[in-house]
Amino acid sequence: MKEFIDYILQFGDLNRQQIDLITSKATRLNLRKDEYFSEAGKIPKQVGFILKGVVRFCYYNNKGQEITHHFVDENNFVSDQQKFEAQIIASDYIEAVTDCELLVFSKKDWDEIGNTIVGWDAITGLIVKNCLLKTIERRSPLVSEDATTRYLTFMEKFPLLVNRIPLSYIASYLGITQQSLSRIRKSIR
Repeated sequence: MKEFIDYILQFGDLNRQQIDLITSKATRLNLRKDEYFSEAGKIPKQVGFILKGVVRFCYYNNKGQEITHHFVDENNFVSDQQKFEAQIIASDYIEAVTDCELLVFSKKDWDEIGNTIVGWDAITGLIVKNCLLKTIERRSPLVSEDATTRYLTFMEKFPLLVNRIPLSYIASYLGITQQSLSRIRKSIR
């Protein structure tokens, strides 16, 4: 819980009573590897903060291929935020890549926090902005680089994830085949 409070306090000031309200609304959720936090075709039910583990955002393209476009690890929020706020059907899956432990907030509780704490919208706005900037920062260089450079960049940006994520997910994220990734890994050893 401390990691969660420390994370939030980076984006704004909260008093003890406000922190107690927020923590009282949080529930713990354990996800097993390969379980979904949120599923395409369904309305997202919760916002989570990852205490332990890694999740990925993925979808199926028009050829039926699974595409991984984002990873989120410890001490970060995870949600399909836009769809969660609007309560509309998600187009992405959010899947546990490893066993995960999260703090989660239902839509009702999340809204209640927002309606009770003055300035909560500003704090969550900064958190969402920070998450988007991280995503863009991690993703943008991958667009124009060759496959080897993309993998080396991935290893640099996600040093703690390389050995925790299946190669098929990394290959999908990098936009290459698993065979190509295996060749690249052999060539750089």
